Amino acid sequence: MKKIVSLLIVVTLFYSCGEYQKALKNDDVAAKFEVATKMYDAGKYTKAIRLFEQLATSYRGKPQAEKLFYMFSQSYYKTKQYYLAGYQFEAFVSGYPRSEKVQEAAFLGAYSYSKLSPVYSLDQADTVKALEKLQTFIENYPNSEYIPQANETVQKLNGKLEKKAYENAKGYNTISDYKSALIAFDNFIADFPGTPFKEDALFYKYDSAYKLAINSVPSKMEDRLHVAQTCYANLLKFKSDTKYKKEAEEMNARVETDLQKFTK
Repeated sequence: MKKIVSLLIVVTLFYSCGEYQKALKNDDVAAKFEVATKMYDAGKYTKAIRLFEQLATSYRGKPQAEKLFYMFSQSYYKTKQYYLAGYQFEAFVSGYPRSEKVQEAAFLGAYSYSKLSPVYSLDQADTVKALEKLQTFIENYPNSEYIPQANETVQKLNGKLEKKAYENAKGYNTISDYKSALIAFDNFIADFPGTPFKEDALFYKYDSAYKLAINSVPSKMEDRLHVAQTCYANLLKFKSDTKYKKEAEEMNARVETDLQKFTK
């Protein structure tokens, strides 16, 4: 029995491959479309794509075009070709705004761009683009069943931008570029007021102000020490029992000692 089943599988695969190869060379677009649909339904998306690519121009404007371009878009998405999937889904939405698949296509088009978003340490141009696409979807289809997933994806992408901005600011502190660190932390706190990194950002801003002050020439030291004091106060105001309290208090003692030199 097992031998018979195995033989049937081999015969089916052989027929399928032969049918597909024949369809690639066939000028009959209807026959090609039929095989492309079979490949799609069977989950053979890469083969389906090759046939859809051949059919796209011929079917544009025809009654079956909507089905073809939906399957074409889905095939790119299923094979993780997200740039092409995003483009095709957007074209589908533009070409078939009354389709029952339009909301799904609009969401998957935007979601495809989110799949291109890299780890936070890399350039985030694709993340920004994905956020723009998802926001457009949310505005256009506020009652869509895909809104929860769209909002969740937006939150994750914003978190990635937030992490990158924080690490960039901290990076200036690490390389001892304290002036740039102060500016970067100010921008970070202003751009992400509810960030979970706020305690860390306030501490490293204080650390940057402190190190800039104690390493300053005498003519600039007093003003910079006062800036450091303000940063210390802001950290404690945000979280009086901060995990950085011991370090912060030690730095503040040095600041107060150095400031006494300017009161004599």
